[in-house]
Amino acid sequence: MPTAILSVYDKTGLVEFATGLSRLGWSFLASGGTAKALKAAGIQAVEIADYTGAREILGGRVKTLHPAIHGGILARSNGVDLAEIAALGYKAVDMVVVDLYPFEKTIADPSSTRQDIIEKIDIGGVALLRAAAKNHERVAVLSSTEQYSHVLSELESSKSLSFATLRQLAGQAFARTAAYDAAIASWFAAETIAAEDVAAVAGAVSHPEILSFSGWKVQELRYGENPHQKAALYSAAPGGSPMAGRLLQGKELSYNNILDLDAAWHAVNRFKNPAAVVVKHLTPCGIAEAREGTGDSLAQALARAIACDPVSAFGGIIAVNRPFDEDCMKTLGELFAECIAAPGFSPEAEAMLAKKKNLRVLIPGHEKPSFEIRSVLGGFLRQNIDFGDPPRSAWKVVSARAPTEEELRDLEFAWKACMSVKSNAIVFAKEGATVGIGAGQPNRVDSVRIAARHAGDKARGAVMASDAFFPFPDSVEEAAAAGIKAIAQPGGSIRDKESLAAADKAGMAMLLTGVRHFRH
Repeated sequence: MPTAILSVYDKTGLVEFATGLSRLGWSFLASGGTAKALKAAGIQAVEIADYTGAREILGGRVKTLHPAIHGGILARSNGVDLAEIAALGYKAVDMVVVDLYPFEKTIADPSSTRQDIIEKIDIGGVALLRAAAKNHERVAVLSSTEQYSHVLSELESSKSLSFATLRQLAGQAFARTAAYDAAIASWFAAETIAAEDVAAVAGAVSHPEILSFSGWKVQELRYGENPHQKAALYSAAPGGSPMAGRLLQGKELSYNNILDLDAAWHAVNRFKNPAAVVVKHLTPCGIAEAREGTGDSLAQALARAIACDPVSAFGGIIAVNRPFDEDCMKTLGELFAECIAAPGFSPEAEAMLAKKKNLRVLIPGHEKPSFEIRSVLGGFLRQNIDFGDPPRSAWKVVSARAPTEEELRDLEFAWKACMSVKSNAIVFAKEGATVGIGAGQPNRVDSVRIAARHAGDKARGAVMASDAFFPFPDSVEEAAAAGIKAIAQPGGSIRDKESLAAADKAGMAMLLTGVRHFRH
């Protein structure tokens, strides 16, 4: 009679699975809570504590860590191992069914205390999975409720599991324990980062020697950036969703949609006032915030964001940092958009959006990652998220003319907008809205020319932000010719004096922020 160890936190499908195994002649060893669930359903099971003769101790922290259990699992099919455990009075174990304490769900619950989290670090369960997976030539190991039906079906039809199935189950068990340990390591790393928030602002948090991360597949995507590329979306926690949020309507999100939504959502949430961002191909083509005197509603901010580059806004991704309402829908008009992201939608807006069945409508989650990872040949790059820099009070005016208060306000807006634009990044802004954006050019002066071309006459009296210093004065001269009145830039070029001279010659104000915002 084959023997299975059952020790599960999630009892979903347990009784049905055990009933099926029982019909096939299996016997069961079970941990306390699992044994009670089986007995309540009329299924006979021997409690592990009774089998080992060692009661659970330390409030359940130790219950399966015993030679009778691990010897039965790890004994190879050769006669020597089986004879040895038989001499000790131990049974050979043929199947291990174990899930793990819900560590990931516990850390995702804001009400969890540190002690709650620590207690959800599974020890015995991980040891059982690893032991069974190591001895997979003889022992079947199930690490997920989703495996029950396939395993039972194969046993019913073949009376035993194929080596291919045993090997696949073992690989999935090791993947589960690896992801589990990665989640634990990430939580400890996050605690360290939280304790060093001040250092994190300056980018001084030490990075781990071993970088561990894991993902749970949310869905297969139709394709990647192009139709010939396969792609899938993974979540940092089990049960995740696109953008850790809720898709209210529309077609399934594509790979490109998700990238653009992420860029738009991060960009719009840099602003405290009601704001709107339009993104196309990972680059903002319009950003605006609501202000007194220029329209203090979200709808007016959205209108001004679209107006920055209405051609590029067609087919773009829209994100706002306030609930999307009926006035926003009227502002949108007949403009075709791929997706809209907002913290919420009014009932009137939802009803109007429902008529645009293909338009994807999303409420993103509230997660704020502290670092980002990119793959490169042979490895990964890790960096802290660029959350900004010191406040405006730390900026230094270097020009002969100081900026006016209104210019300072626009420079502050332009500087925040600039952080979300691909380098070389140039932003022209006026009255809390971008009027021209130059992005992604290999030289800065071309970005200025592109921003000036998009702005046209709206550049007159506007301000300019540059994500990095000017290597030559030509960018300042182009800005002056376009009608720019004030500039914010990090400074630090060996030709800063030449750029400043060009600004003074044109009567422009210039200030140095002291911080660069490259975005590659």
